[in-house]
Amino acid sequence: QVQLVESGGGLVHPGGSLRLSCLAAGKILNIINMAWYRQAPGNQRELVATISDSGRTNYADSVKGRFSISTDSFQNTADLQMNSLKPEDTAVYFCNADVELTLLPRGPFNYWGQGTQVTVSS
Repeated sequence: QVQLVESGGGLVHPGGSLRLSCLAAGKILNIINMAWYRQAPGNQRELVATISDSGRTNYADSVKGRFSISTDSFQNTADLQMNSLKPEDTAVYFCNADVELTLLPRGPFNYWGQGTQVTVSS
């Protein structure tokens, strides 16, 4: 009932910046929380940043001060601005959302995007 589509990944040099976008579409009544996760080869998926419908944000210690998450509730989007990128930020980045649906049962239900690759390399 809900699709999350990420965009904005790519190859960037160390110290560079990228902006990831996630668009949520479908039978959406309300998005309670949106988040970005990442998974590097051989590692478990880890939380990068979250933002609630009230605007409260939370960041992994490894990205505090460098990454910023924001949403546009009218557009149902969540962006992740990534600055001062490091090689260790290389991973597939996934969008995640907790969504109440317009149909019954309302939920909330949890959804994942397909992921977008971010590679930080010189």
